[in-house]
Amino acid sequence: MSEEKVKDYDDVTMYGLTSAKQDQLLTTQNELTFIWTNKEGHGMGVTMSYIWRKGRIWCTATEQRARMKALARDPRCSVVISSMGTGTDVSQSITFKGHAVLHKDQETKDWFYPDFARRANSPAPTPEAFVAFLDTPARIIIEVVPEKAITFDGSVMRDTTSEALSS
Repeated sequence: MSEEKVKDYDDVTMYGLTSAKQDQLLTTQNELTFIWTNKEGHGMGVTMSYIWRKGRIWCTATEQRARMKALARDPRCSVVISSMGTGTDVSQSITFKGHAVLHKDQETKDWFYPDFARRANSPAPTPEAFVAFLDTPARIIIEVVPEKAITFDGSVMRDTTSEALSS
């Protein structure tokens, strides 16, 4: 951050998350907005549960979902993760632009389903029951490989605003 005081909010690029806060948000939050493009070129999005592992976003849907057909055609996608509901007292967010890798292999299912079941907001009474409902032949695991991140930390904005107003 430069020594110059903030005068307005026209340039918000200085309000990014540190690596530590990014990691905290990625591992605390368990919902994101998943965005893809349909064949007409319209952006579409849905809220999905996810886990952050191996530097990637991991989530799942069945092959008949429109997003799965779209990702098979064009793997480009984005995800938006906000701090809403995590108990953080300021707004934080991460947007990843990336591409999706679709997995149906048993090796990925073996680690993903139990890990996902422990973290997701499951409607099933136990993680094991959730895994049993997830593990179907039509289910595909989505690995989002981030290519670019845009982050925002409302506490940095708050602090620089306070500094600017106190001088």
